[in-house]
Amino acid sequence: MSSGRYESSDNTSLGTAVTFLLIGIGAGALAALVLAPKTGKQFRRDLKRGYEDAKETVQDWTEEAKDRVRDVKERVRDAAERGASFADDLREKAEPLRRAINRR
Repeated sequence: MSSGRYESSDNTSLGTAVTFLLIGIGAGALAALVLAPKTGKQFRRDLKRGYEDAKETVQDWTEEAKDRVRDVKERVRDAAERGASFADDLREKAEPLRRAINRR
């Protein structure tokens, strides 16, 4: 029975940490822009540039994460295929022994 608590894996913890990092960076950048003595036009330009940079960074991280997931998926599939092949080989090698035991 579940205790109702959410227990995360290491990957989820990393994702959460990255999310909070991005929130902190965004909040810090926004605070710096608000407190800096600039005109409204300069402020809006800097804010837009910061938003675009953050968006690009998130897109890069997303692509990297997708590539890593694909890589892990391929490794798991390869390992599963090797395991199935190993099991088939073992079964094939054990068949003469099984026959000999059944004859007795």
